[in-house]
Parts: sequence; structure tokens; C-alpha cells
Amino acid sequence: MATLLKLEELFMFLLGIYLFSLLDYSWWWFLGLILTPDIGMLGYLWGKKVGAIGYNLFHHKGWAIAIYLMGSYLSLPLCQLIGIIVFSHASLDRIFGYGLKFDKGFKYTHLGEIGNANE
Repeated sequence: MATLLKLEELFMFLLGIYLFSLLDYSWWWFLGLILTPDIGMLGYLWGKKVGAIGYNLFHHKGWAIAIYLMGSYLSLPLCQLIGIIVFSHASLDRIFGYGLKFDKGFKYTHLGEIGNANE
């Protein structure tokens, strides 16, 4: 099942790349911005609960799709770009096992615990 889920996320990442190709931005924008949603991890400086909220806001595909669709509807390429970057980044993270966070700590995700449970 884990392989199937990772394959699904890979196809979503490829969808993000395709949608980006439809925009009028140079490819270096995609490469330069793909890690920016990780800014949401800064919330962990204020504790586990704030960290989880911040991380999840910057890694939630629902928000990403809504921002992209709003940008499409209003013809705002910047909103489309933001939506695509967040969507693609979240898919890439989930390929590597980083899911949305619980407020117990960074390693507790909706995909299971990150790392070795004995650490």
C-alpha cells in the first residue's frame, strides 16, 4: 500500500510540473521555489502545536488547490504559481514520508511516525 500511495503522490507531483509548464515562468522559478513551503516549519520555534499548525498550513493540498483555482478564475498567474508550488511540494514531501503533522511533535504525521521509533 505504501508503494501505491507514493506512486500516487509521484503522479500528483508530475501534475504540478505540467501545470507549471502552462504558466509563463522560467523553469528556474519552480526549482527556486519548490522548498519555500518549508518556511512553515518555523512555527516549531514557538512549540509543537504552533509548529504543527504552521507546517500544515504550508503543506495542505486543499489550500494549494483553492489558491490555484482562484488564480485561474481571476487570471492571476502569481496565485496559480503559489498553488502549484505548495501542491507540488506537498506531494514531494509525501513521497519521502513527510505527512501533515500532529501537535505531538514533528515526527508524528498522518502517514505514520517519521524515523526510527526507538530514537
